Amino acid sequence: MYGCRNGNGLFLYGLSHRFDVETGKIAFLMDGTQFNVTFSNEEQAVYVFESEVLGKMKGRIPMMQLLLSEAETFVKIQRRQFVRLDVTLDTAIHPEHSEFTPFPTLTEDISAGGASIRGTAIQSVSQLYLWMALKLKSGEIHYLRLNSKVIRVTEKEHGNMLLHVQFLDPSKIDIDINEVYI
Repeated sequence: MYGCRNGNGLFLYGLSHRFDVETGKIAFLMDGTQFNVTFSNEEQAVYVFESEVLGKMKGRIPMMQLLLSEAETFVKIQRRQFVRLDVTLDTAIHPEHSEFTPFPTLTEDISAGGASIRGTAIQSVSQLYLWMALKLKSGEIHYLRLNSKVIRVTEKEHGNMLLHVQFLDPSKIDIDINEVYI
């Protein structure tokens, strides 16, 4: 695939393979067809914007003339390094130093790179330790102690809070066990 801008603010894209993502079949895009364009930049950040087929251009490489939206309308898409699943795990939150008394809670979701923790409202803490109990398929219980960084605190319905954390430097074993579990 090739892309460039022309003087009219239009985007030309050499599409040798036009596949419908849902069906996997070749898609025939007629003039006026509206769709979302997804692309990544040099830093591998992924963006999406709305576009429309304005016409086709014949040549050595088949080209479609697409409407290029204003850069301000591009939406950055967050790509996760690990799959996040809705999993409830027994968890204990411990302070890095002595900022608060450790307490038990549950996860809302988890991945090999982080978790969302239910019912917590820790405001002035940037790092903490999570102790999680993983019951493996074999029946064995594996306890993870994960140094974690607080990313943000959000409020769900009825005033319930979610603490979003990123695991800092999880060991290879912890990542492997977490991936096997989830």
